[in-house]
Amino acid sequence: MSKYWSKLAASLTPYVPGEQPKDRRYIKLNTNENPYPPSPKAIEAIRSAANDDLRLYPDPTCDDLRAAIARRHGLAKEQIFVGNGSDEILAFAFPAFFSPERPILFPDVTYTFYPVYAKFYGIPYETLPTDDEFGIDLNDYAKPSGGVVIPNPNAPTSRCLDLDSLIRILEANEDRVVIVDEAYIDFGGRSAVSLVGDYPNLLVVQTLSKSRSLAGLRVGMAFGHPDLIEGLNRVKDSFNSYTLDRLALAGALAAIEDEAYFEETTRKVVATRERTAKAIAELGFVSIESSANFLFATHPAFSAEMLFQRLKGKGILVRYFNKPRIDRYLRVSIGTDEEMDQFVRALADIVDEAGRIDQ
Repeated sequence: MSKYWSKLAASLTPYVPGEQPKDRRYIKLNTNENPYPPSPKAIEAIRSAANDDLRLYPDPTCDDLRAAIARRHGLAKEQIFVGNGSDEILAFAFPAFFSPERPILFPDVTYTFYPVYAKFYGIPYETLPTDDEFGIDLNDYAKPSGGVVIPNPNAPTSRCLDLDSLIRILEANEDRVVIVDEAYIDFGGRSAVSLVGDYPNLLVVQTLSKSRSLAGLRVGMAFGHPDLIEGLNRVKDSFNSYTLDRLALAGALAAIEDEAYFEETTRKVVATRERTAKAIAELGFVSIESSANFLFATHPAFSAEMLFQRLKGKGILVRYFNKPRIDRYLRVSIGTDEEMDQFVRALADIVDEAGRIDQ
């Protein structure tokens, strides 16, 4: 610990991203990236934007991008916010809508950035237990609180709530903001964006990192009542008015408008996910039903840590969380068909080898 750190910096336990080792070439199934490249139209738009205008600041209000997103979802531009990835938007939303006076609520097994943000801003929180299949009890989210954060689909579990369940949570919290984090919604769930016009306490957060293959560009978007969007803007403009650069704005706009490419690649990911889930089930694995671009799977006879280490030794990275309740599970991002075939073959070899050793 540095003597120059503030008490806040010294007290923080930061979010830990998936490892990115460089010692060899790996099949990366550990960071939920899209295995397919971005829309060719997005790449061309980025190239075209790399011109002399880079000497100028980008549009701080991101009007063209927000208008395109609004058109796609049948909303007004004033109901759209864009930022440097959905993580940044969540980092703005916590101080914009939550306060130190009352605890916010989110599941006990969820995206580990939520407690990081809460601690950073001094916001108390209560984690509510999920059941044995990582489902949530809707009644738990009807108690008095300072607000609610619901990841849908959840990470790392891949579980997804239907819109009726989200409506119950929204109506039980009409005086508090409910954030629905939809990073993976395009791979199987129904988006709560359709509810924005009816529920002024709803903020939906999405990203172009997953289904639009733009994790390296860092663009996120939020949907909500204009009052909520103004709250996000007040926080953003207190940090940095120019969160999206010219290249990001151009690439994101083209990606949003290339609906056909988006639909094609998401269909591929979903089909590969279902095929892989079936293949590992034949090896004895049990997967939570997934609505995301990853599987959350366990094997009753083998430890997840052992499987993780042996897969890494074979050049395949998956995510292992050494945490209570999920330490027997692996989170496996969906790659191309070829990558997932290699993963299944490697898993079969490991299970066979481990089984023979145990005999």
